[in-house]
Amino acid sequence: MNEAFQPILPGLILGLPLLGAVLNGIGAFAWRDSKTIPSLVGPLTVLAAFAIGVANLLAMRAVMPHEPALVPLWTWMRSGELDISVMLMFDQLSLLMTLVVTGVGGIIHVYSVGYMRDDPGYSRYFAYLNLFIFFMLILVLSANYPLMFVGWEGVGLCSYLLIGFWYENREYSDAGKKAFIVNRIGDFGFLVAMFLLFSTFGTLDMPAIFREAPERLLADGALVTAITLFLFLGCVGKSAQIPLYVWLPDAMAGPTPVSALIHAATMVTAGVYLVARSGVLFALAPVSQAVVASVGAATALLAATIALQQFDIKKVLAYSTISQLGYMFVAVGIGAYTAGIFHLMTHAFFKALLFLGAGAVIHAVHDAWAATGAHGDPNDMRNHGGLRRLMPVTGTTMWIGTLAIAGVIPFAGFFSKDEIIWQAGVRGYAVLWALALVVALLTAGYMTRLMVMTFHGENRSGEGAGSHLHEVGAVMWMPLAILAALSVVGGWVQIPDALPLPHVDLLHSWLEPVFEPALLVAAGVAGQHGEASHTAPLGGGEALWAALSTTLAVIVILLVYRGLAARRYRPAAEAAEPTGFRAVLYHKWYVDELYDRLVVRPLLALWRGCWRIVDDRIIDGTVNGLAGVARLAGWTGSQLQSGRVATYLLVFMIGALIILGSLAF
Repeated sequence: MNEAFQPILPGLILGLPLLGAVLNGIGAFAWRDSKTIPSLVGPLTVLAAFAIGVANLLAMRAVMPHEPALVPLWTWMRSGELDISVMLMFDQLSLLMTLVVTGVGGIIHVYSVGYMRDDPGYSRYFAYLNLFIFFMLILVLSANYPLMFVGWEGVGLCSYLLIGFWYENREYSDAGKKAFIVNRIGDFGFLVAMFLLFSTFGTLDMPAIFREAPERLLADGALVTAITLFLFLGCVGKSAQIPLYVWLPDAMAGPTPVSALIHAATMVTAGVYLVARSGVLFALAPVSQAVVASVGAATALLAATIALQQFDIKKVLAYSTISQLGYMFVAVGIGAYTAGIFHLMTHAFFKALLFLGAGAVIHAVHDAWAATGAHGDPNDMRNHGGLRRLMPVTGTTMWIGTLAIAGVIPFAGFFSKDEIIWQAGVRGYAVLWALALVVALLTAGYMTRLMVMTFHGENRSGEGAGSHLHEVGAVMWMPLAILAALSVVGGWVQIPDALPLPHVDLLHSWLEPVFEPALLVAAGVAGQHGEASHTAPLGGGEALWAALSTTLAVIVILLVYRGLAARRYRPAAEAAEPTGFRAVLYHKWYVDELYDRLVVRPLLALWRGCWRIVDDRIIDGTVNGLAGVARLAGWTGSQLQSGRVATYLLVFMIGALIILGSLAF
């Protein structure tokens, strides 16, 4: 055991999705009307990368290395002390993330074959989707921060291309630009953090920085606090936390499989991964850890309250993602890195399932309306209802995803979410523990509301549409079935000994070599401050709190179901706008309106002022004035060129007299 690990075909893990992106990109022009090649190339390249990842998993399990395997590909740039290589890093964490990205991403690619089959940009869509996977793999496999930043920016580019995929629609195009611009704010923080790291360590290679950080950086010092806070600013943008979360709900403008990919397997998980990967640095900065956990808890609560009163099925899931990401940041913020990654993994399963299920509903309603000539918003849950009988596979699998995200035993979300709640309590963070429990109950509430409005009660899709509603094809429901199975068993890789279930410890033991240095540093920092690394729990054992959380979740599900199942909703066109406090939640606490007044309008006024004063009057005025002087000089000169010899002689005589007169005086 603990032998050197040799990665298997590491270049192909990146190369296959990139090859798919290139081929599909060519196909967007060469065979734009053929859908056979994109249907094969798009999913198969990602699934082949997943297969190579599984082979590496089996090989790594055989040796369980304590040091990462570095795979240098080529030198990127070298100038003075700056030496950056394109180098991949294979360890337990990067390999787990690779499997999540390629596994869940591959399933979403297969689903897309059915969902996007009638879209004229079919090949272009798969080119963007493959490219998204490629950049995310660069992000998780990079061995230095600059290469990670390439993947970081790459997923930002792909999100812009995919969110605004239907760019002919101005609203969708603006949503893509909003995502791109808001993320640039966070990326500024990532860049500043890299500058500080290089000035301190003379390198940007992660293994070297993590090895030297405890000696070079003063624990709880200003420098390490600044570095980690700037890194977290990048995470706030990419993973949609307060105050930069506003781009993610608008990202629903893209095709639904894109939403599933962004929310489950790629872009928004990047921030959680960055904090976990940089655990040694954050362990040296208790203030930054407190900021990470606090922002995560506040975001989780805010987003969960907003989700309670949304009617767009994708926006409910979008705010759910923001809330669940807050859970993950609570975990990594308090030093429970494995718990955060555990929830990242299980969340990928059930959130991909829920988004793809929502896509199936939207797809079915849209097709039914197209057949009957009806119009409306197919995303609005007020236009759904009664789909349980018409779409039994979609309804059943989405109920599995709902129970998983609500934290009901034995579904995957129970084990990962319960561990975060338990870790917050056992480490003495009573406020975070209480907020996490409240958010868990809110999650059960808004997800049950989504399921009741969509699948239960009477159908509200319109007269004649019901007869055209049917289950989606196998290429779409089979991915739902696979993700549903993962949403059930995905959490069984880590079953606490305290529960009356067979004890399983696969994930903690797997990630222990990666997070052990950070945990040792955290214990040392706590010792320097005269604190214990773990404080006493809130009271009772883990089994008690697990039973409490799942019991409360079940009670909330039953109460909400009972309260809403018999309620008669009106279609969106006939429904009244929410009033009172419901209106506040429906309008998302008016945060977007607040940003518009405090940020957007003042900046627009400033830019208009710059245009009118600086650009129009000063710059254009100066250029136009010089042009006018030149024209005047040209006109004056042209008047002297009359072509008459007598006039030339007269001017010559006058000039000569002036010269003679000046000489005489």
